Amino acid sequence: MKNLKYLLLRRVTQVLLMVLYFGANAYGWHILEGTFGSSVLFGVIPLADPYTTLQVLATGFVLGADVLLGAAIITLFYMVVGGRAFCSWVCPINMVTDLANWLRRKLNLDKEEVNYRFLKRSARYWLMVLGLIVSAIVGVAAFEVLSPITIMQRGIVFGFGAGIAVIVAIFLFDLFGVKNGWCGHVCPLGAAYSLIGKTSLVRVKHDHEACTNCMECKIVCPENQVLWMVNKESVSVTDGECTNCGRCIDVCGDDALEFSIRSFGKK
Repeated sequence: MKNLKYLLLRRVTQVLLMVLYFGANAYGWHILEGTFGSSVLFGVIPLADPYTTLQVLATGFVLGADVLLGAAIITLFYMVVGGRAFCSWVCPINMVTDLANWLRRKLNLDKEEVNYRFLKRSARYWLMVLGLIVSAIVGVAAFEVLSPITIMQRGIVFGFGAGIAVIVAIFLFDLFGVKNGWCGHVCPLGAAYSLIGKTSLVRVKHDHEACTNCMECKIVCPENQVLWMVNKESVSVTDGECTNCGRCIDVCGDDALEFSIRSFGKK
């Protein structure tokens, strides 16, 4: 039987983070201040996005020890615990792309064969590298200038302006263009977290004996190539591109999928 446990938990987390950022600006709260690129938790603990930090370093700008420490904290967190959890549990754009892909399924617009002719998933890794090169050439953190994540956060906190067009464009791209287009094929930040999250401990585990091969998990999974083991082997998902969103667990009526701690002695 389907449930929405992890979907609801993700939405609560995403909305709560935006409320905290809004409260810091509007009411002077000192719980979470700053942006997704660089924040301060409880007025003391620095947090910084690793890819944003690399872009700034590529420009030749000298960063303070607090920012470098913040990037190290976030990197270590996702290396140990989260995988690509930033993409599904933190990033506000995820709410936009999830809505687009839900509508895509309802309108029966999925055409997998088009995805791989039009745009390959490896494109995001090339864009990740390109972002660093352009940052070094122009002296500005290239992705941050056009980042829809930053645009949406600023829009929620300060009000949307012309930047809303970028959010709408991503929604339409995912709805009528490529399935899971932005997060799965384009976003360089997602590529960076895929690399960071390869060693993360929290993983989805598949129980081959319980699986009835209904494939509901693959229908909702934004990175369904990571579920290659479904109805084949009882192993954990170890691919760094898994977003740990938990939707596969939500829709599995066989209880064949669950979160577990990764065992490095096995797959």
